[in-house]
Amino acid sequence: MRPVLRRAARGLRRLPWPRTLRARLSAGLVVLLAVSCAAVGVAAVVELDGFLTRRLDQQLADVGSRLPASLEHRMPTPSDHDGDEHGDTRRQVTGTFGARLVGVRVTNAAVVPSGSAAANLRDVTLSAADGARLAALPADGRARTVALESLHASYRAAAYRGKDGDVLITGLPLEPVEAAVRRLELVAGIVFGVALVIAGVAGALWVRWSLRPLNRVAATATRVSELPLASGDVVLPARAPAADPRGEVGQVAAAFNRMLGHVENALTKRQASEERLRGFAADASHELRTPVASVRGHAELALLHPGPVPLQVTRALERIAAESARMGEMVDEMLLLARLDAGRPLERRPVDLTRLVLDAVTDARAAGPGHGWALELPEEPVTVTGDAHRLQQVLANLLANARSHTPAGTKVTVSLETDGDTVRLDVHDTGPGVPEEIRPGVFERFTRAEHRRRTEAAGGGAGLGLSIVAAVTEAHGGEVSLKSHPGTTTFTVRLPTPPTPH
Repeated sequence: MRPVLRRAARGLRRLPWPRTLRARLSAGLVVLLAVSCAAVGVAAVVELDGFLTRRLDQQLADVGSRLPASLEHRMPTPSDHDGDEHGDTRRQVTGTFGARLVGVRVTNAAVVPSGSAAANLRDVTLSAADGARLAALPADGRARTVALESLHASYRAAAYRGKDGDVLITGLPLEPVEAAVRRLELVAGIVFGVALVIAGVAGALWVRWSLRPLNRVAATATRVSELPLASGDVVLPARAPAADPRGEVGQVAAAFNRMLGHVENALTKRQASEERLRGFAADASHELRTPVASVRGHAELALLHPGPVPLQVTRALERIAAESARMGEMVDEMLLLARLDAGRPLERRPVDLTRLVLDAVTDARAAGPGHGWALELPEEPVTVTGDAHRLQQVLANLLANARSHTPAGTKVTVSLETDGDTVRLDVHDTGPGVPEEIRPGVFERFTRAEHRRRTEAAGGGAGLGLSIVAAVTEAHGGEVSLKSHPGTTTFTVRLPTPPTPH
């Protein structure tokens, strides 16, 4: 049983159910009206059928057993229509059926024919099955429906006990009742069908008109959903038109407008906070460049002292120089990110990206001779429009990231290709991969994943390299993505190609 129910449920789910609220309301209105029409139609048909059947039963009671009683004494001569007590059939309804049974055997059966000779009975021969049906009728004078196949008709028949121990059966045809019921069914079907069509069209128009305020709210929500709310100054569209606050749609519109107001206030405060933070980062980075350079310069000057210097002091000065150089690079990177966040325009010149890739891989091969470096370049040079220095920094950061976070012997492949609209740069390595826990935020600032083979003395980056890659790429109108699994890691940079001159 359960598999059958599950199959039925799956079949219902496959039905083309309405998806929109307007369609559901319109369909629900039509379904309710159809159910109401069906209920009215069924009630009318049942009531008419019962009413006509009761009238037929009353006629049957008035007729009584005169017709079947006359069959016992009927002589097959023209004198039948002279009419005696048992042979007068002139007052019988056309189609009246009479039969006389002795035991279970039909001895006589006749029907009052139609036409001018209605007083003449027409003898009929019943089949054994019809005889069995008549014999099964209780002889209590109550009307019951019986179908006679020999006459191809149904009758309301009543059985009576005769004086000679026989059973007398009188029947009136149900065909007039059935014809009236069928006519009512046809008329009701046509009227209700037309009413359903008209009500469906009118209901759909009414529902559409009623839901216009909700459609306007949905249109406003769609425009808001298409806005880039992640960062930057955001201007929300006009509020949804006000509707009657006493209705549900008006309440939804008012609540939605209040929500948009709260969102706009939050975005304004966030933008102001981001602006203050960017200004602070830019100012701090700019102000730190001079003291960091001064510290580095003094440390290098002290290392050039010609006199004897204790070994501990020399090592301390070397660490000061190294850390100040690292701090200077960090300050420069933070200043670059602050400028990119502020929307500082980059240079927009044709850049031979193929040449930049060749130079970057050459530098990476010199910095990491323990890795295997490979190139996959197209035959023709690939050119983009942008800032050559910043694009070179993107390549250098990606290759340095591959070199720093993979063990010696890892193969790093740099490939470049274009489809005419987009330039794609892939940096693929066969290293251990990016840890799963930091993949979602790998392009965020200060995200670090130290390789296990790195020593404490070597130190680590500030975690700004990949964030610079993402920021510079986005400033060029492109995007960067990562796919990483153990044994394979690919950073993909996509940049738009310059428009073809006409």
